[in-house]
Amino acid sequence: MRCPFCGHLDTQVKDSRPTEDHAAIRRRRFCPECGSRWTTFERVQLRELVVVKSNGDKAPFDRDKLARSLAIALRKRPVDEDRIERIVNGIQRRLEALGENEIPTKVVGEMVMENLRDLDMVAYVRFASVYKNFREARDFEEFVEHLGEDDLAD
Repeated sequence: MRCPFCGHLDTQVKDSRPTEDHAAIRRRRFCPECGSRWTTFERVQLRELVVVKSNGDKAPFDRDKLARSLAIALRKRPVDEDRIERIVNGIQRRLEALGENEIPTKVVGEMVMENLRDLDMVAYVRFASVYKNFREARDFEEFVEHLGEDDLAD
């Protein structure tokens, strides 16, 4: 693997171990040229997923983008990064299990909403505000009103 710091091609693996949820292999790497150290993750990819946006455009599924979206929604909330990683892994596995290579963004968004609702209501509302494209304060009010009704029904 090429060193991300100096570009040297001959790097070494110093340590390998499974991640906490055993969904990936964590490798600590070292560059003998510049002395830098970094971590890589190796994951099983069952199929090439493509996300189909609402306008019809297609883009490769990007688990890092999904993780960033969750991290933004969960910013300053009492949720650790390992939990976010487990959610991303779970969503990716569910998407792969659908058996389709092309997944509408709506499906991904609903999976994120489902996970956030169970995890943290503030993050759930934050994500919903972007996902459902709230334009004014009244949109928030209506969403939160329905939230209360849904909780009473559960």
